[in-house]
Amino acid sequence: MKSFLDLAKQRRSVRTYINRKITRSHLEKCVEAARFAPSACNSQEWRFVAVDSPEKKKEIDGTFKGPYAMNSFASGCAAYIVIVLDSLKTTAWAGGKVMGTDFRRIDIGIACDHIVMQAQDLGIGSCILGWFNEKAVKRILNVPRNRKIELLISLGYPDPGKEKLEKYMKDRKEVLGFNTY
Repeated sequence: MKSFLDLAKQRRSVRTYINRKITRSHLEKCVEAARFAPSACNSQEWRFVAVDSPEKKKEIDGTFKGPYAMNSFASGCAAYIVIVLDSLKTTAWAGGKVMGTDFRRIDIGIACDHIVMQAQDLGIGSCILGWFNEKAVKRILNVPRNRKIELLISLGYPDPGKEKLEKYMKDRKEVLGFNTY
């Protein structure tokens, strides 16, 4: 069994996928990991939409045009998980106002990390996308107008011939201080 640190070291953003379907049980497992992510005041202010229908996926792929073309690589993925912001508990909202922090965005980031780490454990590659045509994706997936799609995650099996296995990370001394900056 791999340790969490091993998974963290192996996980990277994948941009080239092979043509292989992801089972619904694996998509459910990824969302289940996110469902158990911590959130401010246990708000769980998210909704996840797993897109595995070839037709719906193709529609989303078609939105990566114009200013969103930089993410057109995602059209090679097998599925998407779309992260939609839902309402926040009053206590978390009030605390966020006092602190000047939108805790929903922090919570969504944690949930996304749970998704991509679970995917990594299953041998599935992923890439978190923040640059997409939200209006078009909302229309395709029937997301209510008063909700915000925060992120998309492309999921698929990495193409071993085209994906780098190594990733560059700053040295520990550049990112860690004990008791002082």
